[in-house]
Amino acid sequence: MGAEGRVVSLNVSQGGVPKLPVPEARVTRLGMAGDRQAHPEIHGGPERALCLFSADVIAALQAEGHPIAPGTAGENVTVAGLDWALVQPGTRWRLGAEVEIEVTRPTTPCKTIRESFRDGEFNRIHHAQHPGESRVYARVLRDGTVRVGDPVVPLAEA
Repeated sequence: MGAEGRVVSLNVSQGGVPKLPVPEARVTRLGMAGDRQAHPEIHGGPERALCLFSADVIAALQAEGHPIAPGTAGENVTVAGLDWALVQPGTRWRLGAEVEIEVTRPTTPCKTIRESFRDGEFNRIHHAQHPGESRVYARVLRDGTVRVGDPVVPLAEA
């Protein structure tokens, strides 16, 4: 794993989890087209336009016996091949040829994703308890279309 990855799943829902895969999606400053949040007062908005998670962390969780899969933890973009420890608040990334994002903060898991975890232990991906293994929120700096298979590359700091 390194500083370049790829999009392995794009996930949307009309509210709640699991988010289901789509082959491509338009991304704007308010999020991914076709995706809605069940609780917009908690999720979504410009500072939480996208939720990203690591396919590599998901694979490690599956190896621990958790029934998690891309989209079941509520992320919009599932990425493989990145050193997830590098995906920190303030880092900027390009998804595909067009979309540019900035990570704003780790997400705090809640009981709505408990079905993705053995014994309902959704705090298994809490950033305070398991640093480097949580989902992250991001703001969209540049709109565009992203597709499964697109590269995910770091942008130079502004």
